[in-house]
Amino acid sequence: MADEDRTLVEILEEHSPIDVAKYMKYVGSPQAGAIATFSGTTRDMFEGKTVLELRYEAYVPMAIRQIKNLCESARSSWNLISMAVAHRLGPVPVRETSVFVAVSSVHRVDSLEACKFLIDELKASVPIWKKEVYTNGEIWKENSEFLQRRPELGNGNANGSGNCKERIEEAGHHRKGCCGAKVRIEEDEAPVKEK
Repeated sequence: MADEDRTLVEILEEHSPIDVAKYMKYVGSPQAGAIATFSGTTRDMFEGKTVLELRYEAYVPMAIRQIKNLCESARSSWNLISMAVAHRLGPVPVRETSVFVAVSSVHRVDSLEACKFLIDELKASVPIWKKEVYTNGEIWKENSEFLQRRPELGNGNANGSGNCKERIEEAGHHRKGCCGAKVRIEEDEAPVKEK
């Protein structure tokens, strides 16, 4: 089976829960001595505020392409059998899963390290945006992994060539490109077009 045949990446539409069993079955193999997983779930509190739900938006074609690139990077760094990455869009209530990563390998070290790499890099570089909805308001949140990379983004050093602006224009998506919506943008600001 070719490497790309052993990688499943899905961005799920609103109100489509993540079927953890589906992804576990996908990465399962007679050769697998280990399956490492990460399940990101909505928690009920953040910095003393009661969380009702998280809401996710994405630029789906770019998000899928970026996650597949991350999977290729993981495969080149570790001896992996299969990978599955799924992320929900829309509202995700407390206790429900918003992102799931499953990685299988012959030995546990490969799958554990690759799983950590995939979730960390997904949160740092993939164009998926999160809004936290509280009992007393809501706010778009930047992932700490993204904030750590912010200086690199302006220099074009994060995950490929070109700078952030070029990746936004490549996608044809001015407001929600690779980092546009993760950097807070006021709704009354018009997108800037280059001449």
